[in-house]
Amino acid sequence: MTTTVTVSPKFQVVIPLAIREALGIRAGQKIQAIQYHDRIELIPVRPMRRARGMLKGIETSVPRESDRM
Repeated sequence: MTTTVTVSPKFQVVIPLAIREALGIRAGQKIQAIQYHDRIELIPVRPMRRARGMLKGIETSVPRESDRM
């Protein structure tokens, strides 16, 4: 999804509606702004509570070397 936005005189930008809806961004939500080479990445900050259960069912048995047992 590519959209061009304009920077206001106060250095503000509006995140287009389609992107806000796709990412579930709400008014007042925190977003991290990260400089990566020659671009800016905006990453929505999600509460840790939303990450709960995301590793459920993950395989935890890992083969180990005999000297590590």
